[in-house]
Amino acid sequence: MNLLFHVLFVVIFTLIIANFGIHKIEEGHVGVYYRGGALLSEISQPGFHMLIPFITTFKPVQITLQTDEVKNVPCGTSGGVMIYFDRIEVVNILNINSVHDIVRNYTADYDKTLIFNKIHHELNQFCSIHNLQEVYIDLFDQIDENLKNSLQRDLNEMAPGLKIQAVRVTKPKIPETIRKNYELMEGEKTKLLIATQRQKVVEKDAETEHKKAIIETEKEAQIAQIHQKIKIMEKESLQKISFIENTMYLAKEKNKADAEFYQWQRQAEANKLLFTPAYLELKKYESLSNSAKLYYGPNIPKMFTYGGCHENTEIFNDKSLNN
Repeated sequence: MNLLFHVLFVVIFTLIIANFGIHKIEEGHVGVYYRGGALLSEISQPGFHMLIPFITTFKPVQITLQTDEVKNVPCGTSGGVMIYFDRIEVVNILNINSVHDIVRNYTADYDKTLIFNKIHHELNQFCSIHNLQEVYIDLFDQIDENLKNSLQRDLNEMAPGLKIQAVRVTKPKIPETIRKNYELMEGEKTKLLIATQRQKVVEKDAETEHKKAIIETEKEAQIAQIHQKIKIMEKESLQKISFIENTMYLAKEKNKADAEFYQWQRQAEANKLLFTPAYLELKKYESLSNSAKLYYGPNIPKMFTYGGCHENTEIFNDKSLNN
């Protein structure tokens, strides 16, 4: 009987150990352990692990990118209007090397202290120095970045291993009467924006037409200028051709004149060498002989030339006298 009791005890104890002693750490997490309320230095990686039931406890801590949501944050503006931010999302990541220090200082629920409470504080600080118009309209687009920078600045001192990646803030809830007024104002702004955009479109169309007309005019002027240049080039080509032809003609005439001048020059030089006194005497007598007249018959004129006193000697006869 005692043996059966011992066996039963061992089986029950084994089941208890198996049920409460074996635990699993999911991927993207690490495990931190407490014994008697004290944080142990051991940190487990993802997988199955053993612990002493009822004596040692564990908590998983996420070390991958996570998004914490802070909801329904009240905020009072400088004008005394109470508004509520419905949801604020904080994307953050914890460095595995900083897990033990952050959990020891701020517990495994460190995000409540370092993020949630800090969001409430920073938003109330922001709203308290700005009016509703600035918080709801004018400066709303800056809230995300301001929160992110403020959170990270404090975390760098308090928990260096925790990094804020982004902050997303939804539009706050405001009193219904004020919201309707903003809606009317936004409607008027939208109408004004539409009218302004329509005016810009009309002005842009007119500007486009004006530029188009200028381009067409410039195009026509450029075409006319091109035609004018073509005509000028044709005239210049004809002028050059005429100049070349004239130059060729003048060169030809000059060559011809030079040739004639050379011929006459050579002829003059030849005549100079040829016209000697003996040659001239010979030519004189040849000329006299060529110009002499002979007369036949009984009535011969009584005119003679003697001794070379006259260059010409005429001989008359009766027939020539009768004629």
